[in-house]
Amino acid sequence: MNILLTNDDGYKASGINQLFKSLSTEHKVFLIAPRENCSGMSAAISLRKEIKVEESSNNIFSVSGTPADCSYLGLLSVIDEPIDMIVSGINLGANLGEDIFYSGTVGAAIAGRRLNYVPVAFSVSAYNPKNLTYIAEQSLLITNQVSKLPSDKNLLVNVNFPDLPSSKIKGARITSLGKRGVPDTPDLIRTEDYVKFYSFGPSGKLLPNQVDTDIQAIEDNFISISILDYNLSVDASNWNYYREVFDCE
Repeated sequence: MNILLTNDDGYKASGINQLFKSLSTEHKVFLIAPRENCSGMSAAISLRKEIKVEESSNNIFSVSGTPADCSYLGLLSVIDEPIDMIVSGINLGANLGEDIFYSGTVGAAIAGRRLNYVPVAFSVSAYNPKNLTYIAEQSLLITNQVSKLPSDKNLLVNVNFPDLPSSKIKGARITSLGKRGVPDTPDLIRTEDYVKFYSFGPSGKLLPNQVDTDIQAIEDNFISISILDYNLSVDASNWNYYREVFDCE
């Protein structure tokens, strides 16, 4: 396959470079990723802004834009060859539960849902992981497994790894997204001349009484594989109910 590999940590990040090596053993890989860390940007694009793209070495590009910019530039302009699949990651830090709504790792992968193969996003639950080689090898295996899924223009696979050696990984689980409570209150960093400066902290805590979630799988030392459906339209069988609510035809 021709794979477009991207991330939100930046093109020099250890996660994407280890994954580039692993995927390249079996596939042709084009690495196109942000020049700087762009975590938390979801699927934002640099609308009507100048974006600088540089080829740092053969098939490796840095972009002065967002993770989603990287995906669309790779698909539509920078890379001459047709792309079969988008792979995003390995993100340094987990993307679990409702984190996926603002994850740049997942946001970059969304652009690949119209390709021949379902896109996949990889993350590890550590900012300085000790087991990246093993995780990258498993990511290659999972990428090949994802390529066997039926072509579906709305699916995306979100994978999270615990940062553990192979001997301590209990296996893999198909999981749902864990639901969190209210996010933590933003931290007030300082006040200068009546102007306040804030910083966002962690997401809210996992809500109780949930089963088969991605967060639970990581806590139990399993690899979490969540299948996300980006078909944002409700089932047509429910339309009559909504017609009544909104008093329309």
